[in-house]
Amino acid sequence: MNIILFTSLHGRPGSLNLGQRRVLVPIIVILLILCALLIFSGYWLGHRPAEQTVPVAFDWRSDLQDQRRLLVEARRQTEAGLDALALRVGQLQAQLVRMEALGERLVKMAKLDKGEFDFNQPPAQGGPGQLTAEQASDGSDLLLALDQLARQLDDRERQLAALESLLLDETLNEQGYPTGRPVERGWLSSGFGRRVDPFTGRKAMHEGVDFAGALGADVVAVAAGVVTWSGVRAGYGNLVEINHGNGYVTRYGHNQANLVKVGETVRQGQVIARMGSSGRSTGPHVHFEVQHHGKLVNPARYLQAKR
Repeated sequence: MNIILFTSLHGRPGSLNLGQRRVLVPIIVILLILCALLIFSGYWLGHRPAEQTVPVAFDWRSDLQDQRRLLVEARRQTEAGLDALALRVGQLQAQLVRMEALGERLVKMAKLDKGEFDFNQPPAQGGPGQLTAEQASDGSDLLLALDQLARQLDDRERQLAALESLLLDETLNEQGYPTGRPVERGWLSSGFGRRVDPFTGRKAMHEGVDFAGALGADVVAVAAGVVTWSGVRAGYGNLVEINHGNGYVTRYGHNQANLVKVGETVRQGQVIARMGSSGRSTGPHVHFEVQHHGKLVNPARYLQAKR
C-alpha cells in the first residue's frame, strides 16, 4: 500500500509505502504503546476509590479495638481498686471492734457508769459549723463507709484517752511512780548507757538495764498502770509495756511468756510475765526501760527507790 503525502517542506508531493518493514514496525510499536496506556489508565481510574476506602475502614475498626482494650483495662483497675477499698473497710471495722471491746473492759474494771462511757455512741460534743466540700459532694458507698469508720475511730480514740486519764488519775495515782526492781530474784547483768554490743562487738547505746535470772522467773510491774502493749516487738521479743500516768511508761522485754493483756490494769508488784530469752537475747533475762514524757531515762534512780 502506498500513501501519497502532500507537504510544503520541499515543494513537491511524496509517497509512503506501508509494506516496507522499516515503516511498519515503528507504527505497530506506537499502536501497542497507546493501547497499553489506555488499558493502564482505565485500570487505575477504576480501582482508585477502593484503594481510598479500605484504609479508612481499617482505621476506624482499629481505633474501636483500641478503645475496647482501654475500657477493659480501666474496668479491671477499677475492680482492683474497689477490692482494695473493701479490704480496708473490713480491716477498719475489725480494729473498731477491738477498740470498743477494750473500752468496755476498761469501763467494767474501773467500775464506772456505763452511760458515761458508752462505746456504742459517739462522745457528746457540738458547736457551730459549716457545710464542708466533703459533705456537699457525692461519693461511692465504699468511700462513705471509710469516712464513717474514720470518724468512729476518732471518737473511740477520744473516749479511750479520756478513760485512760480518768483511770490513771483516780485509781492509780498512789502507785503510779516507778520504784524497785522488775524481778524478785536476779542480778544486774548490764547497765544503762553505751556498752559493747554482745552481737556486733561494737560500742552501742543500751537504752535500759538487764536483769539476768532463771528461765521462767517472775517479772513484776514496778508501778501500777494500764497495759498498752503485750506481744512480740522487733528486737524485744515478747514485750509488756505499761502506762503509769504522769508521763511514765515502763517496758519489760525478752519474756518467755506474757501474763497480762492490753487494757488490763495492773498493780505495783504484780507478776506480769515470765523471764525468758526471746528476741535479740543471749540468755534468760529481762530488759527493763523507763520513759518519762516520751524520753528514755536511766532506770537506776527508780531501782534504788523503796516501795
